[in-house]
Amino acid sequence: MSFEYPKHVRFRCVRCALCYGDTEDRVRSILLLKTEADRISKRTLIGLDNFAEKIEGFDPYIYQIRKIEDGKCVFLKDNSCSIYKMRPLICRFYPFQLKNLRNSRYAFTYTDECPGIGKGPRLKKAFFERLFEKFIELMKENVPHA
Repeated sequence: MSFEYPKHVRFRCVRCALCYGDTEDRVRSILLLKTEADRISKRTLIGLDNFAEKIEGFDPYIYQIRKIEDGKCVFLKDNSCSIYKMRPLICRFYPFQLKNLRNSRYAFTYTDECPGIGKGPRLKKAFFERLFEKFIELMKENVPHA
């Protein structure tokens, strides 16, 4: 498997918490793999039904994180992630996404909605390699024959 990545993108999280929930222009779904949901439940001692709901049609993702009344993730506390060390893959990737190009080839893309894009250091290939390795690891845990 191989991947492409944006060669000249700069990024630094500005801690705006935009990625944690809905905006005027976008309704977010924070998707979870089965192993991620189980890990969060086990480590936080919070029952799965209290923070996630089952979804269909987004395989291999089978849950999505619940939101509080303002459309924000239930794990957002004081503008920070309360489960940061075990955050889901989809959160680790933001503001990047991994697109399947076919033939075991992938490409990282990013969204300009994130105010951290264009700030900070230029990201090197090693940054995207770590994300891709995490993706491969989680797919092996969650997808038969991955």
